[in-house]
Amino acid sequence: MKSDIQIARETPLKKVKEVAESIGIDRDAVHNYGPYMAKVPLWLKNQERIDQSNLILVTAITPTKAGIGKTTVSIGLALGLNKIGKKAIVALREPSLGPVFGMKGGAAGGGYAQVLPMENINLHFTGDFHAVTSAHNTISALLDNYIFRVQGTPSEIKEVLWKRVLDVNDRSLRYIVTGLGPGNGVPLESGFDITAASELMAILCLAEDEDDLRRRIENILLGYTREDKPFTVKDLGVAGAITVLMKDAIHPNLVQTTENTAAFVHGGPFANIAHGCNSVLATKMAMSYGEYVITEAGFGADLGAEKFFNIKCRKSGLRPKLTVIVVTAQGLKMHGGTPEAGIKQPDMAGLKKGLENLSKHLENLAAFGQTVVVAFNKYAFDTQDEIDVVAEFCRERGIRFAVNNAFVEGGQGAVELASAVVDAIENEPSKPLQFTYSDEDPIRTKLEKIAINIYGARDVVFNEKALRRLKGIENTPLEKFPVCIAKTQFSFSADPKEYGVAKGFRFKINDIVINQGSEFIVAIAGEMMRMPGLPADPQARRIDIVDGKIEGLS
Repeated sequence: MKSDIQIARETPLKKVKEVAESIGIDRDAVHNYGPYMAKVPLWLKNQERIDQSNLILVTAITPTKAGIGKTTVSIGLALGLNKIGKKAIVALREPSLGPVFGMKGGAAGGGYAQVLPMENINLHFTGDFHAVTSAHNTISALLDNYIFRVQGTPSEIKEVLWKRVLDVNDRSLRYIVTGLGPGNGVPLESGFDITAASELMAILCLAEDEDDLRRRIENILLGYTREDKPFTVKDLGVAGAITVLMKDAIHPNLVQTTENTAAFVHGGPFANIAHGCNSVLATKMAMSYGEYVITEAGFGADLGAEKFFNIKCRKSGLRPKLTVIVVTAQGLKMHGGTPEAGIKQPDMAGLKKGLENLSKHLENLAAFGQTVVVAFNKYAFDTQDEIDVVAEFCRERGIRFAVNNAFVEGGQGAVELASAVVDAIENEPSKPLQFTYSDEDPIRTKLEKIAINIYGARDVVFNEKALRRLKGIENTPLEKFPVCIAKTQFSFSADPKEYGVAKGFRFKINDIVINQGSEFIVAIAGEMMRMPGLPADPQARRIDIVDGKIEGLS
């Protein structure tokens, strides 16, 4: 089969103005970024049509390093729905350069289920990530200047919480010291997170409009003064300047699929270190013009889906009609104890054992009130016997099951899945959304409810640093915020090597981060780093440019 980039290059693209017209947007209303990408102004949202649209979440079992193909399934489902006569639009996150050149590679789908132009989307796209990086680091520079100017006064900052960000994977930047040398400012311990973990990225993805963007930026907590008073971007007096840097990034990006249907790609927080969902604005824009809208949440249902429901839906009022959970035979086998080297070979015992992981995710999704369709993402080496085992598992539990082969066949390969999705929405849509915790629960209780009820932990252990942060939050408006747990994506626990279904473990939280602008509290579990490192063999080694054409991008 041809490579992703070959398929992308051979696909005839429509001009983005034509794509806009195909879903009912005036061709002259969009702001072009070249012939095939555009920004869609916020005023084009339509609440009446949003209320009538069918929102579908795509999530997955716990991922493995072999990948699950959730983005490919999301795009494929949109293609399949269009094949059966439904007006469907996919709404995805933007890729991050760190993973593109690191371990994961691109994030524009695969095979004949991609969003295009994939080279642009996977690299600099419309500049949203650069805008977030610039805005974040401008705050850092202005804060350092303020610290330099007010040192020795009552306004002096005693504790700085704000780091810097870059859109790279670079472990050497996790901990740094700034201001060294005469005349170079005040020496401070600091560090870099990846741009996807920036609070500004979360703000971009949760803001409802420009005014809400400005309000949230003003509220970002930067540190505490010598008098123990919180110090925010509003106190720094630069909210206007930072909003200016974000003014274009807030508008959703319109592109197209391999079958020339519309796709919105906007925002890019990771689900393991942030809330893992595309922007509320892009989701609502898609719902303004699509009868069915498919969106995904990062990694497994314990991470992205949990945060989609408890953070994104709670704050935005969005309510999915259905959740699709993606499984692969190789993923199930790995969770069932099959060695990584053998997951492409038949192993019925490992496959059946791995179904425990799917079962736990189904249990969690049921607790949210979700009707679920299981999508078996088919690979060339999968056997019919393996497919039949998973299908029977679902049939016994009264859960709809469908095979997805959009990677090879495009929309035609997702017709079975699309039909199952429509049948579920028309005959058995999800119940009213049930959250894991209430706004009134203390932050500690919220974290315990997720760890115990979603992950399966025995209890939650907080270190001294985390307990100190929790104490500072007690009896303040911050306790009303939802919580966002940063943990490994490879396990229900905080141990990335504990596959399958972890049971009876102690869940350790090592730090608490107050995201006052994005309005959630981040709890960092285990050894989770908000700046990833590069693998021994990064994807960058495969990427090149030959005769003006990019090679090796996937």
